[in-house]
Amino acid sequence: MKKLLVLACIAATVSLTTGSAMADSIKGRLGVTGKIGMLFPSDSDYNNLRIKPDVGFVGGGGLLYGIDDNFAAEIDITRSEFGSEFPLGGNAGDFGVTNVSLGGQYRFAVTSNKLVPYVGLGLDILFSDYDDPFGVSHDVDTTVGVHVSGGVDYFLYRHLALMAEVKGVVAPETDIKWPAGTSGHFDPTSISGTVGVRFFFN
Repeated sequence: MKKLLVLACIAATVSLTTGSAMADSIKGRLGVTGKIGMLFPSDSDYNNLRIKPDVGFVGGGGLLYGIDDNFAAEIDITRSEFGSEFPLGGNAGDFGVTNVSLGGQYRFAVTSNKLVPYVGLGLDILFSDYDDPFGVSHDVDTTVGVHVSGGVDYFLYRHLALMAEVKGVVAPETDIKWPAGTSGHFDPTSISGTVGVRFFFN
């Protein structure tokens, strides 16, 4: 249910960013992106107790290449970190997720050549880690998920644009492990909002 809710939120955001007519093109252009924002993670569990995560920080960047006037390929690498609590209170440990995201964008044409809304879709490889309440590090299995995103680029100049994006990641739960065996399960599903800058080299 929570994963469907994440996708519904993304779909609603995307529907607000569509448009028609003429737009600034990045066809054949390579850009680098830097962004920061907030991450809203899903619940996990540790030693059969539900973990309520805190809102976390996410930051990173990547590359964007314009295939034609509407389609672009992108690769992003972001790192998110957040704490957590048990439902009845008390520190439940800290999580970290490195997301290697491969995907594409469809960029809409709009009346202003400065403002370019887009939607994105792709594959996410998620490398996670967990430190329990006692500071002991646990292995967390790597998992693969998918993402849906929606955002907008605002071009200040031909080579420089500001960006804002909402992104939802859906992925299966993965095991939290230590030498004695599985100690819990981590759910990498999340929704994030970021702002940043894109610089195009050509």
